[in-house]
Amino acid sequence: MSKHFALLGRVWVAAACAAAALWAASTVQAHDAKEHAAHAAASGGYQRSVQDYSIPDVVLTDADAQPVRLRELLAAQQPVMVNFIFTTCGTICPVMSKVFSDVPGRLGDAEKNLRMVSISIDPENDTPAKLKTYAGNFPANAQWKFLTGRLQDVKAVQLAFNSYRGDKMSHEPLTLMRKAPGNPWVRIDGFASPDELIREYRKVVRQ
Repeated sequence: MSKHFALLGRVWVAAACAAAALWAASTVQAHDAKEHAAHAAASGGYQRSVQDYSIPDVVLTDADAQPVRLRELLAAQQPVMVNFIFTTCGTICPVMSKVFSDVPGRLGDAEKNLRMVSISIDPENDTPAKLKTYAGNFPANAQWKFLTGRLQDVKAVQLAFNSYRGDKMSHEPLTLMRKAPGNPWVRIDGFASPDELIREYRKVVRQ
């Protein structure tokens, strides 16, 4: 009987050790994922392509709780930059938003012409009030719009820009820019620094 209990004890210890090892491995993987995101943000690296997109005729809501017809907003005769974020994101969104916030100050007089738009991909959580608080962390100037809206409308926008990945945790760093309606969109996949984004922007406005 004592041998039986001893065997059970060894089995329990082995199982406990295995469970501890799995927990430790998962903890390390989570830490590594955060470290990887931080490294990617620091080291940069992006791919540039030129695309044509059809803007869906949806009505979103800005950080002041005012309705915004996206097609009309993007139809203004001025350059525009667009990205996708959500306020509880702790990895790529703060990086992209910080880059956006750094761009206008480095453009000089050209800053007045640039419209910037950040669209939440978590509209069920990101109310206008939460977007306003988020925008204040960077800060955002009057030319930078933060938008939320109905889930189906936000999804339609993501699908139109080929940025929908099914889940907010799977979204990827992306910036889109266009000189004016009728011009193609320049798509920046990955992390671009403020200087890199400005360089791409200047290429776009010279088209």
